[in-house]
Amino acid sequence: MSGTSSDSTITLIGAGLAGALLAILLSKRGYRAELYERRPDPRMRAGSAGQSINLALSTRGLHGLQQAGLADTVRQRSIKMPGRIIHTLDGETRFQPYGVNPSEVLYAISRAELQNLLLDALVNDPNVQITFDAKCVEVNAAKQTLTLSHESTGEITTLTRPHLIGTDGSSSAVRSAMLRTPRFDYSQTYLEHGYKELTIPPAPDGSFQIEPHALHIWPRGTYMLIALPNLDCSFTCTLFMPFAGAVSFEALSTPDAIAEFFRQQFPDVVPLMPHLVDDFTANPTGSLVTIKCAPWHYRDHLLLLGDAAHAIVPFFGQGMNCAFEDCTELDACIEADAPDWEHVFANFSSRRKPNTDAIADMAVDHYIEMRDRVADPHFLLQKQIEQELAKRFPEQYTPQYSLVTFQRIPYAQAREQAHIHERILQQLSAHIDHLDQVDWHQAERFIQRELPLSREGAA
Repeated sequence: MSGTSSDSTITLIGAGLAGALLAILLSKRGYRAELYERRPDPRMRAGSAGQSINLALSTRGLHGLQQAGLADTVRQRSIKMPGRIIHTLDGETRFQPYGVNPSEVLYAISRAELQNLLLDALVNDPNVQITFDAKCVEVNAAKQTLTLSHESTGEITTLTRPHLIGTDGSSSAVRSAMLRTPRFDYSQTYLEHGYKELTIPPAPDGSFQIEPHALHIWPRGTYMLIALPNLDCSFTCTLFMPFAGAVSFEALSTPDAIAEFFRQQFPDVVPLMPHLVDDFTANPTGSLVTIKCAPWHYRDHLLLLGDAAHAIVPFFGQGMNCAFEDCTELDACIEADAPDWEHVFANFSSRRKPNTDAIADMAVDHYIEMRDRVADPHFLLQKQIEQELAKRFPEQYTPQYSLVTFQRIPYAQAREQAHIHERILQQLSAHIDHLDQVDWHQAERFIQRELPLSREGAA
């Protein structure tokens, strides 16, 4: 069976977070958006544990939701997190604020919750059509055709579609088609670490068992546990550790080994997780991959967006935020250059790729920070110095985390600033062990020399 479509229809493969948001933005511009999703409608089935990491929504993602008219709704279904709480091996806790002012907060939300809110927003939109259980099995770039397999019936459908956008994640079928186009570069790099989701349920009285307004981290060198709050007063926990080795998922192969490992390394967590061993055994172990490719487009026919173009590891909390920023950046390119779709796609790709490469690299770096450094006294001293620099020189010094998480300057510029910050902090923290030993006159000289521009000028 075959069909055709008009030039005003944009076809999206993948109705996940990025695909759903992009469809809303396309509809607002008067385009007809059709989405094909290989999975069933997630609103029609109960979510299953162990399949995705909870999300931390920040400024870039909120901007995309604001453009779609959904930011307030999403905030109402989220939990504010103004900082992280570090749990040491001896049970002590330490709060570290994320930003330099109280407005700089993250919002914890489950992936399923956010997905359902986006899909609900599309239900009554006459410009949007969603087809679930429709797996993309082939894209022919030369013929501009799309072949779908309808999972419930086995029916095969071939459609002609002039403008096709792959929002189908890190295992993108559209990207597979791009691999067959001339001069397409592709790389994927897996971390030696994987992840497994666990749960801290509500207390017997239905309340939170630990502080809800924070992201909790148990850093242990080569592995760590994190926990994000949910509206039902539970926490979604994620254990990151090597796949193989003396301390690894491979080594935790029996119930006794699992229980003993948690008793030794996370003793304050064990009483909070009555189903720890069962959950650990039942839930899958996920992989963590960085994907880079280029170009993201093929003429005016194919475009990659979100994880399909640039999968990143989750340690800067920017995977979803970056994908949502893709949507708003593409929307800006459409406003500027449509209906010249080849120019729209090419401009979008050239604007975004340097920035997604930068956040991909920063995410790997941030994992090392979260895992190894957040409990290190010298690192904590540097963080104190950084907070003080931000207070004393607010127009010139903005911490890397704030640049990435609470501002919308290009990721590549944030990374350049971070390299300068690292040099300054290393010089100011050398040979001292307390904040009151910092030479602030020297600090001012460093700032004036290394960061002469205001934030507006630098951006």
